[in-house]
Amino acid sequence: MTDVTSLRPIAAVLVSAIAVVLILTSHRRPALRESWTILAAGTKLGIVGSMVPGVLAGQVYVTDIGTFVPGVRFALRADALGVLFALLASLLWLVTSFYSIGYMRGLDEHAQTRYFAAFAASLSSTIGIAFAANLIVLYVFYELLTVATYPLVAHDGTDEARAAGRKYLAYTFGGGVAVLAGTVLVFWLTGTTAFTPGGIAQLATADPVFGRTAFALLAAGFGVKAALMPLHSWLPDAMVAPTPVSGLLHAVAVVKSGVFGIARVILDVFGPDLVGDLGAGLPLAAVAAITLTVASIIALRQDNLKRRLAFSTVSQLSYIVLGLAVLNPLSLVGGLLHIPAHAFMKLTLFFCAGAVHVETHTDDISNMAGIGKRMPLTMTAFGVASLGMAGIPLVAGFVSKYYLLIGTVSTGHVLFTGALLLSGILNIAYFWPVVYTAFFESPEEDDPKPIVENVLGGRYADEEVVADGGHAPDDAAGEKDDHGYAPDHEGQGLQDRQETQAHLHPDHGSDGELAWEHRGWSGEESTWFMLGPILFVAAGSIVLGIVPDTAVFLRIVRLIVTGATGVSV
Repeated sequence: MTDVTSLRPIAAVLVSAIAVVLILTSHRRPALRESWTILAAGTKLGIVGSMVPGVLAGQVYVTDIGTFVPGVRFALRADALGVLFALLASLLWLVTSFYSIGYMRGLDEHAQTRYFAAFAASLSSTIGIAFAANLIVLYVFYELLTVATYPLVAHDGTDEARAAGRKYLAYTFGGGVAVLAGTVLVFWLTGTTAFTPGGIAQLATADPVFGRTAFALLAAGFGVKAALMPLHSWLPDAMVAPTPVSGLLHAVAVVKSGVFGIARVILDVFGPDLVGDLGAGLPLAAVAAITLTVASIIALRQDNLKRRLAFSTVSQLSYIVLGLAVLNPLSLVGGLLHIPAHAFMKLTLFFCAGAVHVETHTDDISNMAGIGKRMPLTMTAFGVASLGMAGIPLVAGFVSKYYLLIGTVSTGHVLFTGALLLSGILNIAYFWPVVYTAFFESPEEDDPKPIVENVLGGRYADEEVVADGGHAPDDAAGEKDDHGYAPDHEGQGLQDRQETQAHLHPDHGSDGELAWEHRGWSGEESTWFMLGPILFVAAGSIVLGIVPDTAVFLRIVRLIVTGATGVSV
């Protein structure tokens, strides 16, 4: 690979940081504020995209600002792994920016200027993580991402949102401490923290006890945002955030920064060979296998759609970690390819959940019987993404999971293969009821969901949780905002059931039974600010499933794996 000095890596970080200032100064002019968001997102995507051809040709774009701390340079380095993450985040930020306009306007959300500013700041931190040239710089941006995303998690301002925000900070700052400790230990052992394809050579001659300790600290620290069990519970609680936040930050930026950090540690700090020699890969793979299985089981028990998607995210992130930890070139391809595959599919699912919420104020699966007639395009996109999450061919999830399966089989880790197959079956089990309820049931004949009614996964029966967004909080004790949902599996409660009923009308073809208003397939179900992004990311899921090489992500992934292992795949 050839290093090329360039300002493009730092420009990609700064463009959305500058947008933060412009957004804040435009708080009295919503259209201008949103224009700054779109302009910054498009510019960032253009800058990152301009580096893709050079990276595929073996170039690495470097911005070296100078000495940060003794022995460590503050440098940004756009290599193949960094560009994979940055391209994904910048592309989906642009899509989510359009979606956010429709969503925030549709609910007449409060504090929209703060929302868009925090979003832009979060993307600056994310690109900084992607292009960090060493562990110290990565740690700085990793912590900045936590700070920037806190206002988004706590956006609603309710007691539940503030509690979720505090929990988010406690978990992620705790993970940051572990990352810093691991980074200091690596520097003490080697005198450097710079990322090197195949790993830092000095670590191979270091004391194995200290090497294992450093790896454990780094894996655990990044594992917090990767939602590895038992460090996962912040993520379902963070679903109190508005749906665009849940979609991009909890399916792309925040959680993917965790798995990206683990990828950097395995590929560019220790190297796959040394991780295997230290015996550190199998324990991490075992944690990932347990997480992806248990989280899938918990997802079965969630009636609230966003919480079901949250536990699905916990499970799917561990597919990536499992692929990385198995250390086989094919499993590495599968794990890294699942980063964009999961992002497109999960963003589709969250976008659909948000559109349903905005248009019908419906959050619980048990209240969605027949909603496919009211929102046919939205629920069809949901069905497509669900197929991909289960690993059905022709959708993105199939390609990445195929590589994961053959990678685990070829290394003889059949238990991990079995966990992947079992999780795929569980994916069908918790997504199919949503699709079936939407298209094949009516409000009067629905079969109550979830499949398993008992609560499991960190929420008590008498606990109230705000499902999504909402207006400024009401100080009255015990009250929810208009977009909350009632405790546990009994659904949204009387108030939200009445809101759902308000969107139903007598179906004169069915003896006057209540039914959703029928909407056609030409987009009457919602604003195109929301429908357009939904259809775009759903189409992206299909493209990644049919022609992954054409979509460039697989080509980048192969380049990463070849550089780290020396094996052409």
